Amino acid sequence: MRVLATYSIKGGVGKTTSAVNLANEASRAGARVLLWDLDPQGAASYFFRIKPKVKGGTSRLVGARGELAAHVRATDLPGLHIVPADFSLRHLDLHLDATKRPTERLAALLAPLDESYDVAFLDCPPGISLASESVFGATAALLVPVIPTTLSARTLSQLAAFLEGLSGAPVLLPHFTMVDRRKKLHREQLSALAAAWPAFLKSVVPNASAVERMGVERAPVAAFAPSSAPARAFRDLWSEIALRLWP
Repeated sequence: MRVLATYSIKGGVGKTTSAVNLANEASRAGARVLLWDLDPQGAASYFFRIKPKVKGGTSRLVGARGELAAHVRATDLPGLHIVPADFSLRHLDLHLDATKRPTERLAALLAPLDESYDVAFLDCPPGISLASESVFGATAALLVPVIPTTLSARTLSQLAAFLEGLSGAPVLLPHFTMVDRRKKLHREQLSALAAAWPAFLKSVVPNASAVERMGVERAPVAAFAPSSAPARAFRDLWSEIALRLWP
């Protein structure tokens, strides 16, 4: 099982929409997919019509006797399972700090599911913390959504600088989200960032109403608007990611 995370230090850049749509595309491509909603807001769980509740809360889940498999739920989409969020995830740092090897704990919880799934997505809250370091220890690659603006690009640089000093750091795969090509700033930043960061994925997710409708439809874009521009973008994005990670 290859473990990926949609991650950014910055909030509001499209982490959850990326996680939900990429998990759906991986499933549509035939992979057995697990999505772990690590954000206490529970948006990914909401999109899949799953109640954001973990029996016993986060302390039990990440504790010494915790088992991730006990919390896996099926979604309405074949081949796609989810570990829902729980509001107690807001204390994930504290619960991890109480374990013996906190930066290895998420990897240890995922390990028993290695034969059950082909790919796992971790949908992470913004910020950088002990929980983030545990995510870095569990993942092969960080899928980093970037809006083509100055602040979003700045947090990508901050993340890259942090990972440079980390042994066994995951691969960094940034991709553009919420792009509005009518804006001069977006056009300029697209060109500048793509030139400065060769690792940037080529597929660009546009700023579109179909993405906003995910909250109404409570489903990935491809489930209700399969021919829309963002549905095509997420499909292409997953194909690119798969080629990078499974050449």
